[in-house]
This record gives sequence, C-alpha cells and structure tokens, in this order.
Amino acid sequence: MSEKELENEEMDVVVLTDDEGNDVEFEWLDTVEYNGNQYIVVIPTDDDAEDVVILRMEKNDEEETFVGLEDEKEVNEVFDVFKEKNKENYEFID
Repeated sequence: MSEKELENEEMDVVVLTDDEGNDVEFEWLDTVEYNGNQYIVVIPTDDDAEDVVILRMEKNDEEETFVGLEDEKEVNEVFDVFKEKNKENYEFID
C-alpha cells in the first residue's frame, strides 16, 4: 500500500492504495518503533471496522510504502508496544 493523503481534522485520516488500486481510508492511531522498524497502527474508517491494522513503513528512494505483516508474532509484539505506549489514551480489552 502507498500513502496518498494525510488529513488533519478531528481525526487523522490516511488514504492508502491497496494492491488492486483501490483507495481505502484509515484512521491513524499512532506510529510505533520496534526492532529498528517503524510501523503505523491504523483502523479502517468503515462503520463495521473493529480491528486495528499494523503496517510496516518502508522507504524506497523517496517514496514511503506500507507493507502488511504476515508474521503473527511480529503483529502481536508491535501491538503490545502500541498498547503500552497508549494505555492512557485507549481502553484495551484482552
């Protein structure tokens, strides 16, 4: 996915383009650093969306891209860092 737009209003909205060329809006929750990589934690803006999405930021030349994570362990570890960092801002249910 590549970043198309970042809007700062009541919530930070990031519009990402998926592999099929579709634009998808996400609410940006935070940027997390883990094991030397940067990740963004976002949630789809769809009313039905409940699950957060964690994407690794990669820079190629001057373009930033966001890559989905396939390793469940990596997802859980990054999400744990996000939860610890944001325990004052969000209520987490285990």
